[in-house]
Amino acid sequence: MKKNSIWLALALGLALLILSACGEESQEGVLEKLDEKLTDMDGYKATAQMKMDTGQESQMFNIDIWHKKDDLYRVKLTNDQDEKGSQVILKNEKGVFVLTPSLNKSFKFQSKWPDNGSQPYLYQSLVNDIKKDSEATFSTTDSAYVFQTKTNYQSNNNLPYQEIHFDKKTYAPVLVKVMDKDKNPVVEVKFTSFKTDPKFKKDDFEMEKNMTSSASGEVPVSADPASSTFTLMFPLETAGSELYKQEETELENGKRVIMTFKGEKNFTLVEEKVNVEQAMTSPKPVSGEIVNLGFAIGAVSENSIEWHNNGMNFYLASDDLTKEELINVAKSVQGKEIK
Repeated sequence: MKKNSIWLALALGLALLILSACGEESQEGVLEKLDEKLTDMDGYKATAQMKMDTGQESQMFNIDIWHKKDDLYRVKLTNDQDEKGSQVILKNEKGVFVLTPSLNKSFKFQSKWPDNGSQPYLYQSLVNDIKKDSEATFSTTDSAYVFQTKTNYQSNNNLPYQEIHFDKKTYAPVLVKVMDKDKNPVVEVKFTSFKTDPKFKKDDFEMEKNMTSSASGEVPVSADPASSTFTLMFPLETAGSELYKQEETELENGKRVIMTFKGEKNFTLVEEKVNVEQAMTSPKPVSGEIVNLGFAIGAVSENSIEWHNNGMNFYLASDDLTKEELINVAKSVQGKEIK
């Protein structure tokens, strides 16, 4: 009887070992293959759709992502409500840029982007976030390997978690959900293609090419009066302050409005519309970081944040607001008044 029990135990153990060997990949095994894919490929071209619920209304973006080893990036984001207002995050040997081709405007950053924080649409950022999180969890679905990890958003502590899905056959990213403290999805990135054998032209990552209409597929805003309607935008989040003063100035080539808010925390919001032909063409140096406001890409520093949206330039400054509060106020600049 004892012999039978021993043989039965051995048989069960062998069966479990065989099932384990033939079964799903382990967390360590999948991460190793993701890392190998990242190391082996020379770059990639991907497309994705990003939904953001960080403001008053959901925002949808189409994203084209280009990466060429080792340090060249081009990420084009097009808001589906403003097809002519695409923005491009560009990194080349000259620096990091945020371009708004339709306004002929650009920022230049002395930045460590994309390595200075989580980027939900960049493959290497997703893999690195998993590698850095010793508490990352792992599961599987019929078609995907799923990791839950911490994020690293330096300017937004309200999005601490993410769920990342990779295709079981190709190890390409499929879906990323960035979640709030209650693990409710706030940002969702769905990849629609991911190609690891891309062909690039010599000037694909040059600022000059990406600022032209031929590269961006956009038509610059014209200077005719029909397109010069000034749509004044108000913040829906004011950090306990109220509008104290509003001043309007007619510029030689446009119009500027300065709004002063006073209360618990004082701040100033400047909105400006200028003709593209007169707009600044050389990049504006910024001592700050790239921030996604949900409807536009901006530049944030300790005391100010600047962005372009719907043919307008916006500048928000305060000595009282924290960086996170600056971002929250900027995200809420959506209330409209036609002027």
